[in-house]
Amino acid sequence: MKVYKVFIKRILDLILSFIGLVLLSPLILLLCILIKLDSKGPILFKQKRIGKDKEYFNILKFRTMSIDTPKDMPTHMLRNPDAHITNVGKFLRKTSLDELPQIINILKGEMTIIGPRPALWNQEDLIRERDKYHANDIKPGLTGWAQINGRDELEIPLKAELDGYYVKHISFLFDFKCFIGTFTSVLKHEGVVEGGTGEMSEIKKKSKEVRSL
Repeated sequence: MKVYKVFIKRILDLILSFIGLVLLSPLILLLCILIKLDSKGPILFKQKRIGKDKEYFNILKFRTMSIDTPKDMPTHMLRNPDAHITNVGKFLRKTSLDELPQIINILKGEMTIIGPRPALWNQEDLIRERDKYHANDIKPGLTGWAQINGRDELEIPLKAELDGYYVKHISFLFDFKCFIGTFTSVLKHEGVVEGGTGEMSEIKKKSKEVRSL
């Protein structure tokens, strides 16, 4: 397992992200054009996030909000998130296509394909909870176990617990399960709650269910 975490996982990240960048280049070009035509501002959005060992890095996303949106404020903390999201941005966020530029973060070694989603530098509550499970000790991911088990609906304690579960069970098969589960979640638009986090009720019940998977 250690060989997978240290060497094989990185090799797979490089191979898959490079292939993805090549195959998706026509779609990426089209999205760049649509974003530029839809609203003023840059195509890409950079934001300071927490990486491995709590080191900072700039995550890349397609810009989905107007340029006057507060830069380092989580979407759920905005008074009216929908008022800031552009027309193209709504589609990008619903389909998770706004995350595609993070392929570059993966190639640079700042992120991995499967891992805990990187927290904002000022999300102290999430960072603190993840410390309990050593989830800040590994590279953040494009998608992960928490993403396919609730995403925006998860309250922070449960999200951190799921990230900790992933840390304890990293393996090729578990990563493959998360990878396939991501496509299912995206197609069903599961767990996407604009302007909301922690919408899931009965946390303890849900926690018990996901640990039994």
